[in-house]
Amino acid sequence: MILYDYFRSSAAYRVRIALNLKGLAYARRDVMLLEDQQRSPEHLARNPQGFVPALEADGKVITQSLAIIEWLDARHPEPRLTPADPDARAGAMARALVIAADTHPLNNLRVMRRLKAMGVDEEERNAWTRHWIAEGFAALEAMAGGGRFLGGDAPGIADLCLVPQMYNARRFETPLDAFPRLVAIDAAATALPAFAAAHPDAVAPK
Repeated sequence: MILYDYFRSSAAYRVRIALNLKGLAYARRDVMLLEDQQRSPEHLARNPQGFVPALEADGKVITQSLAIIEWLDARHPEPRLTPADPDARAGAMARALVIAADTHPLNNLRVMRRLKAMGVDEEERNAWTRHWIAEGFAALEAMAGGGRFLGGDAPGIADLCLVPQMYNARRFETPLDAFPRLVAIDAAATALPAFAAAHPDAVAPK
């Protein structure tokens, strides 16, 4: 398997964690977003959206991080990251989508570039990022439950979304005092080798 990746991409970070949890071997190919390599003809042929991640496996290319994680669960079921039970799965996906659909997309590179082009200065762009992270985290804190992870006793798809967003929150100096459950879950997850090996600092180009 080949993962087309960028070390600070939240979506790619989720997939790195999933691959590591499942113990799957893969090769990384850096797509340097700040250099616009995602807009190259070669990458657009893989992913017409010009995003990362893209996973090349079994003669096909799969895009969108949650779709990749679900595909990995279907092909390599252990450990499961999305519950098989429909009710549990709905809850897990709802928590994951708080981040993947409603928080992260408002703060990604193309949005930041668009705000800059509209004349929004860096301080205001950073405040925008903190606002949307805090709003998403407030909802997720209420949805977190009492388990060690968002996924219960073992990490699941929602935890794979939370940890990269916590990394972003700290990068942008988002206050986290209001989210003690999320901070505790992030600490439990990032202590696991599969999460630590996926951290941006562990895969950043040297």
